[in-house]
Amino acid sequence: MITKQNIIDKAMELGFEDIGFTGAEPFISQIEFLRNADAHYGWTEKIGLTLEKCTDPSAVMEGTKSIIVLIHSYLQSAVPAQLTGNFGRCYLKDDRVTKDGLALKVKEFRNYLKENGVMSKLSTSMPDKLAAARSGVGTFGKNCLLYAARGASKSSFIFPLVVAVDTEFEPDTPSIRTDCPSWCRNACIAACPTKALSGNGRIDSQKCISYLTYHGEELTPAELREPMGMYIYGCDRCQNVCPRNQPRLSVQMPDDDTLKDMSEKFSPEKLLHMDKEYFKTYIWPKMFYMSYKTIWKWKMNAARAMGNSLDKKYIPDLLRAMKEEEDERVRAMAAWSLGRIGGDDARSALKLSSGDSSNMVKNEVEAALAFIE
Repeated sequence: MITKQNIIDKAMELGFEDIGFTGAEPFISQIEFLRNADAHYGWTEKIGLTLEKCTDPSAVMEGTKSIIVLIHSYLQSAVPAQLTGNFGRCYLKDDRVTKDGLALKVKEFRNYLKENGVMSKLSTSMPDKLAAARSGVGTFGKNCLLYAARGASKSSFIFPLVVAVDTEFEPDTPSIRTDCPSWCRNACIAACPTKALSGNGRIDSQKCISYLTYHGEELTPAELREPMGMYIYGCDRCQNVCPRNQPRLSVQMPDDDTLKDMSEKFSPEKLLHMDKEYFKTYIWPKMFYMSYKTIWKWKMNAARAMGNSLDKKYIPDLLRAMKEEEDERVRAMAAWSLGRIGGDDARSALKLSSGDSSNMVKNEVEAALAFIE
């Protein structure tokens, strides 16, 4: 008969940072949280996430008797500066499409359970952070992220993986608490330029830069463009300033050829001018929250990042986008970015584009020229 220690040993052998166990009781507090209007999670139902239903482990897998939570650290390699400037780190090693990294470890773990008479199911909608805290492997931060209770330098650069099983195991001691140091002066809250974080463990997810980069609708509002900075997909600002994360960020990590390749293929220039084939081959398998139908959003985000870089090297790319891109939202953002970069070359590029047939683009061109003047 497989023991709890056998399972722990297997998880450690596979390279997980930590493992914890908890019971199969419903997550009642999560239901109350999701139903609270201040939580701002109503949008999740519209995109098919059944968060409230999955607060009951038996709805995830009939006959669930325990929950196992595995902690995986996604920050184990040196990340090129261009990638950390434009993308949230958690997206760089996401293999939910390619299934060539973490997915293989999870599969081997579940096969081990099955070989020893334990049936399991991996849940993607169960409250993973709360499950991790209930199983003793994670604590909370003021930035609403989960921090490792033991491994991964106790940082927030982690994924909790929730596995429902049909065998009962002794639950571990919960760690449901916020562990931010008393001397921290709310660094994460102060660092959030869109004011998504409001303190007391609360976040308006629809104001978060990560949400805005891949779920935001239509042309990014003017008042959010500069605050969103250089991020094209995701955001790490609250993690970068967090004192709890500094030990992990100071670790000298090995280079990763995959990330070096991504740094070249995910450059703002490549994203701004990519076609369908390029998107399907290189972009979507790594960052899949946006389909080809919303490739304009990728391009718009890339154009905004170029503008916020203030780098004149991007002026030819932005002018090309204004001439060639079909979607007016991309052309409009390119015009804004030219105005943000400024200078004679940007002014000349804007004047060349002043005859655009789209009123949206014309308005952005006029505003950009007025800003430069």
